[in-house]
Amino acid sequence: MRYNLLGQTGLLVSELCLGTMTFGGDDGMWGQIGHVQQADADALVRGALDAGITFIDTANVYSGGLSERITGQALKNLGVARDEVVVATKAYGRIRNHPNGAGASRGHILDQCRASLERLCLDHIDLYQIHGFDPITPIEETLDALNDLVRLGYVRYVGVSNWVAWHVAKGLGICERRGFAKIRSLQAYYTIAGRDLEREIVPMLTSEQVGLMVWSPLAGGFLSGKYTREGAGEEGARRATFDFPPVDKARAFDIIDAMRPIATAHGCSVAQVALAWLLHQPVVTSVIIGAKRLDQLTDNIGASDLVLSEDELTALDAVSRLPAAYPGWMLERQRDYRTAPTPRRVAETGAGRV
Repeated sequence: MRYNLLGQTGLLVSELCLGTMTFGGDDGMWGQIGHVQQADADALVRGALDAGITFIDTANVYSGGLSERITGQALKNLGVARDEVVVATKAYGRIRNHPNGAGASRGHILDQCRASLERLCLDHIDLYQIHGFDPITPIEETLDALNDLVRLGYVRYVGVSNWVAWHVAKGLGICERRGFAKIRSLQAYYTIAGRDLEREIVPMLTSEQVGLMVWSPLAGGFLSGKYTREGAGEEGARRATFDFPPVDKARAFDIIDAMRPIATAHGCSVAQVALAWLLHQPVVTSVIIGAKRLDQLTDNIGASDLVLSEDELTALDAVSRLPAAYPGWMLERQRDYRTAPTPRRVAETGAGRV
């Protein structure tokens, strides 16, 4: 297991992060994702820690807060020292059925942080993230509230999730101008079958040195190897009832076809190849992996030991590369005006050669 700095901080996080969206669950949407209960959650957390994973991600909205409760109880049951684990959670989604029961307003953020601390049985949250972009709350209000949480010691670092490039760039500018705690990370969807992030967000993250946490790295299980053009096996039934996140399936099957011989050559699973591809991307700080069973978690963790060759990375890039889109193709065309080597020009001036 390797450890990376979270953006421009001194905080090291494991390159794999244990996601807890499968914890809890009921008969609704969350139950379709997973309904891992306490004993099994304890085993998953223990397995992750034993493999060197020190980063755990949850959210207030997962199973209506039950995921946070199970996560906090697991850490307590296992006797995990507080400084040995980095705990991240999020707020934004609807947690109460009234007008202010969701969003990134000051009141909602402060209330939900306090509630998350109680459910997690913690005195502070290492990384507190806004789970989505609130179109009616000024960004200044959101960042001011997050800054107060940092100053009060309830939160160590702040991040965002599912924001577009200009949201993050504007937020960083506000933080710089107002002296607020800076946005240190973005949690976003990114897979070898869904590389949309590379158009605008990846260049921004690289430029501003903001960390990237990847959610759903296997595209909701589509890249697990369970799915073929002929259909899914019994374990691939989730997408039959909860087809999320959206995937261009024809394109994704071409990518899976390219990953299968690589998996065979390395004696590993297709899922490990998909995860390893992400771990080879320089912009990625940590990849969030979730599981319902310990064997699934163990298989995913194996990706941290998989080293893909340059030829394999080139082949995977070729089959998964995004089609050209404006302004990307124009920027690429014009880049040579300033970066390509130019012949040395000699001109006669009054001062001699220049």
